[in-house]
Amino acid sequence: MHYSILLLALLLSACNQSSTQQESNPIVTTTPPLQTEGSQQYADIQAAKEALPGKAHYDRACKACHSGAVKRAPQREMIGLMTPESVLHTITKGVMRDEAQSLTAQEKREVAEYISGVKLGGELTPLPACDNKSATLASSSSINWGIQLENTRTISTEVAGISSKNITKLTTKWAIAFPDSSRVRSQPTFAGNQIFVGSHSGIVYSLDRDEGCASWSYIASAEVRTGITYSASGPDPMIFFGDVIGNVYGLNANTGEKIWRTRADDHPNATITGTPSLNNNMLYVPVSSLEVSLPINPDYECCTFRGSVTALNAITGEIQWKTYTIEEEPAVTGQNSVGTNIIGPSGAVVWNSPSIDVINNQLYVGTGENMSSPASLTSDAMLAMDLDTGKLNWAFQATANDVWNSACDTTTPENCPVENGPDFDFGGATVIVNTTKHGRLVIAGQKSGFVHALHPKDGSLIWQTRVGRGGIQGGIHFGIAAKGETLLIPISDMTDGRTYPNPDRPGMHALDANSGDLLWSTLLEDKCVGRDHCHPGISQVPTVIGDLVIAGSMDGVARAYAIDTGKIVWELDTSQQEFTSTLGTLTKGGSMSGGAGPVANKGLLLLSSGYSLYNHMPGNLLLALELKSE
Repeated sequence: MHYSILLLALLLSACNQSSTQQESNPIVTTTPPLQTEGSQQYADIQAAKEALPGKAHYDRACKACHSGAVKRAPQREMIGLMTPESVLHTITKGVMRDEAQSLTAQEKREVAEYISGVKLGGELTPLPACDNKSATLASSSSINWGIQLENTRTISTEVAGISSKNITKLTTKWAIAFPDSSRVRSQPTFAGNQIFVGSHSGIVYSLDRDEGCASWSYIASAEVRTGITYSASGPDPMIFFGDVIGNVYGLNANTGEKIWRTRADDHPNATITGTPSLNNNMLYVPVSSLEVSLPINPDYECCTFRGSVTALNAITGEIQWKTYTIEEEPAVTGQNSVGTNIIGPSGAVVWNSPSIDVINNQLYVGTGENMSSPASLTSDAMLAMDLDTGKLNWAFQATANDVWNSACDTTTPENCPVENGPDFDFGGATVIVNTTKHGRLVIAGQKSGFVHALHPKDGSLIWQTRVGRGGIQGGIHFGIAAKGETLLIPISDMTDGRTYPNPDRPGMHALDANSGDLLWSTLLEDKCVGRDHCHPGISQVPTVIGDLVIAGSMDGVARAYAIDTGKIVWELDTSQQEFTSTLGTLTKGGSMSGGAGPVANKGLLLLSSGYSLYNHMPGNLLLALELKSE
């Protein structure tokens, strides 16, 4: 992932927005414009934060450990993602209470506000609560992010109630503006008459599908960007998700009560971005990291994080096994030009939701680049792991020697690896497709713009096809979908300041899963003139709904394409019109990106819009569309 941009976004999130809340609520903020590093607005935000009274207390009691002296202590950028309430709890009753004992009660409050950039106890308008409405949950054993265990993201016309015959009859049913949010990137999950969804502010909701009111809400420790996995197979129905600081949760789906919370990795910069996948009461959690932004500081010893998949007992949250994507433990390999230790190998993080192959008793994930030298054979790779033990069965590396971190694109490149790779992660999930010619295949798209199809037994390459130009945000960014033997491939090809030999191909494309041959391409016209941070390409993961594939673009427009021809049969601009939210306020979307793809059930289509990261348009819209009555 392109982390020089991500670091700025994280800093802005910590400085200008609430990440979460735990006991009291953060101050409501309006959706901010996307600031750029070096701008006066950014400088003003940073100066105001550094002037807070908590800075002096933080420098005295906390800074030494959280500036890299203690390897297991999270860096300042990471703890800045926490809500002030979470920070205060940590230094008063949690794991940092002894270290903070020199601070008075008031000083602890000021430290919490300084770290998060948000005042304690601010007033937050909650989503409207449901009155006298009973929740009826689905009896399905499990509902995963990829719809199917194979991650094909296919919803039938019978389940969705939507197809090319009626999609033009969709009209707004309700719209949600999440409190204190400028992005919407948690994919909603339908379960009976409820919809489960996470939020930028760290609140997870159970929403009534008819009214959009909240049946209950749960406050996590940080932003929840994963989707919500649902299960009805245990003693009580449960939901599962992860937050951006590495916690995984299991909640009672009826009440929102926390049943367990488990840290998926003990590294201080671990994060959960891909939605955990569930099968037979085993929860498979992909683990990524935000460490790659820290090498911007030449004194930071880069890097020690290794990607992994962690398997949890879904009922208890206990870890059953953990497999690192890099077997070798990181060790000092040299020094950079200012004498700071270089540590490696590192990286090969897992951004995406595992696909589950019950026939071969394997799961499949894609990995990211190495963050420090030496390069490993499992970065930018597709991996197969045994479902029961986590044993790595095979690895297919698509791009070798891709070693990169955010220092490479800055004026302080001392920590940039000698390889200075292209940053061609597998950001999106693998899918499993049954083909006439080759039988079962494991297929994934890469930020390079290539799609790779492998044999599940040994990871041997069956075919590969270049679809897009590729780039640091794709190429193929957050994943693909499949219907039968047709693969649906979204291409971003966003301008990123680099020069590439191949032409841009932003839009939706279809491939034959048997051969990788191109079936059709629908290129999207750039209609972003005059709009900052607007781009025509598709970064968001698509969803097959009946005979259509639907995806939102970075220009804020959701489009439905006919699967057989690629013709656009319906579109809706979420970013240039306002919708009345359930709070009675006006809201609108922005860029549509990330893993929060469209979902549909019984004539209701949900769209997630707004992505205040990576130079995209901020927005705050979860839009429910229903079919007009005849």
